Amino acid sequence: MFLGFVRDRMTLFWAVLFPLMFLVVFGGLLDDQGASKLPVGQVGAVAALDRMPPEARAALEQSVDIEKVTDEDEALREVRDGDLAAVVSEDGDRLVVHYSQADQVAAARVRATFQGIVDAANLTQAGVSPTYSLDTRQVEDESLEAIQYVTPGLLGWAIAMSATFGAATNLVNWRRSGLLRRLRLAPVRTPSVVLARVGVSLVVALGQTAIFISLAVFGFGLQLTGSWPLVIPLVLAGTLAFLAVGLLAGSVSRTEEGAVGLANFIVLPMAFLSGSFFSLEGAPDWLQAVSRLLPLRHLNDGMLDVMVRGHGLEAVWQPMGILLAFAAVCTLVSARLFRWDT
Repeated sequence: MFLGFVRDRMTLFWAVLFPLMFLVVFGGLLDDQGASKLPVGQVGAVAALDRMPPEARAALEQSVDIEKVTDEDEALREVRDGDLAAVVSEDGDRLVVHYSQADQVAAARVRATFQGIVDAANLTQAGVSPTYSLDTRQVEDESLEAIQYVTPGLLGWAIAMSATFGAATNLVNWRRSGLLRRLRLAPVRTPSVVLARVGVSLVVALGQTAIFISLAVFGFGLQLTGSWPLVIPLVLAGTLAFLAVGLLAGSVSRTEEGAVGLANFIVLPMAFLSGSFFSLEGAPDWLQAVSRLLPLRHLNDGMLDVMVRGHGLEAVWQPMGILLAFAAVCTLVSARLFRWDT
């Protein structure tokens, strides 16, 4: 019985390697050591920051990277784009902090950090009325709800799951049943069969997008920006990328169980590492670097930019290029590994 367990690679994978993989992922995500600093722009003189004791300033710089800026409007635009976590300025006795709600983890860190700075500055003046107060302002419309930021990530994950699993399991099933061989001998050109399968996947992805957006708009109050139709080319490019991933998984797998396991191994961790379920703001730098290598991260970021942040065409070229390049590489590798028979 033990030898049978050890020799079953799929059992070993699900029992040992898969849980260990999630231990590594969550261990990195929840590790405060090495968490990235919050980039904050400081406009003009801010007494609460400029007059901090050296020890307190050194402690602050372990979690916040403060850079002085001169153009407040440009700095606020960078906050909306996600390039800055916050912009801080001083208005009389108020510490004014502008932040973005697009990343709720970073927003909470910003509010907590500057509330602590204000409290510390007031405590240094014992026996007198508090000098400073904190004024936090969201750069987006205050009516925006969490659904604004949840929808793009979950939609990206759904597209990745559908395209990858559909391609991987169908390819293995067709190979085992002999359908691939019969299609090859049928009076239909192979490119026609491939294009038909790709076309079906693209139509399914567009249907998923319509369902997700409709439910989010009419059921949960999602507010779309004027450039939201740019989601469509992003979805098409993302579908091609994950179809290629599924083709690769199906090309190297001999059974449907193996194809499902390999697809899970690829897509599920990628969803966590790409911000589909929660922000990666608190993750260490090495994990952020790994995340930027994943196609789902670029699909999620692109959809967030055009659906929530109001960006235009400039926000879709780079993620689309990365997704299509990823699709081309995976397709070439799959073509080398592809087999018509089991």
